Amino acid sequence: MNPNLIIPVGTQVVSRIEVKNKHNEVICPQGGVGVIINSPIDNSYAYKIRLSNDVEIILNRHEFSIRKQYQKQGLQNASDMLAELNLYDYVIYRCVVGSKAFGLDQENSDTDLRGIYLPPADLHWSLYGIPEQLENQDNQECYWEFQKFIILALKANPNILECLYTPLVEKITPIAENLLANQKIFLSQLVYQTYNGYVISQFKKMEQDLRNQGTIRPKHAMHLIRLLLSGITILKEGYVPVKIEQYREELLAIRNESMPWQEVNKWRLDLHQKFSDSLSNTSLPERPDYEKANALLIEARKAMVF
Repeated sequence: MNPNLIIPVGTQVVSRIEVKNKHNEVICPQGGVGVIINSPIDNSYAYKIRLSNDVEIILNRHEFSIRKQYQKQGLQNASDMLAELNLYDYVIYRCVVGSKAFGLDQENSDTDLRGIYLPPADLHWSLYGIPEQLENQDNQECYWEFQKFIILALKANPNILECLYTPLVEKITPIAENLLANQKIFLSQLVYQTYNGYVISQFKKMEQDLRNQGTIRPKHAMHLIRLLLSGITILKEGYVPVKIEQYREELLAIRNESMPWQEVNKWRLDLHQKFSDSLSNTSLPERPDYEKANALLIEARKAMVF
């Protein structure tokens, strides 16, 4: 908090010092709680505070803490300690996704790194918890905590499923190898709802952009078409196609804006129909294998108990 900020009247505070009256009697112990009833014009002057027993005292700004911050102080200190740890040391799986994995990269394309991290059990079980994901925008990196990754995979999140199937793997530990060996348990008919729903909503937004601004994001449109192509293959063949070689020229034509919008939209509608037809004939289960996914999570957690 800004040390020069004036604390307003009505704020509950905690005394950092013991306060005595002129008879040397303690009228406010260290840790006593009160409410500010008069704030100064700046922090070089004192605050008037009324205690819970209606006794009024005078404290300077450095002599009290705001109660809400005081209660969180220990947790904040520990959170700072957690921040000092290099959680990237616990990455168990690192892979390349995005344009380079799809075979749609250009000379200036970034290398998108994704994966999983799995911290030690005592860190995971601690009061302070762990972040669900680690992100480093400068390096185009993102790592999901193991449980978060599994939950997203069970929901047929496209980014996560592509992590499970990309051929470009940079780091993999035995725990991650076991997960990839069971990658098929995450494939289900939920792919249809997740992929289809996202594409429909995004194309609706692009049509609005086209009407209001006269332009769209061609790279985004390309990836939405790629997503439909991927979804169709998943339902038909039971795996996630990451590298899209067969449709590379057409997809790049969308990104380079050499394919007219009407043609892009027509292709999209045709793919939606093929997607629906694939759903009717898929051999994938209605839902993923939650039981097996849970067993994988528990097994990984046990492995991190030292």
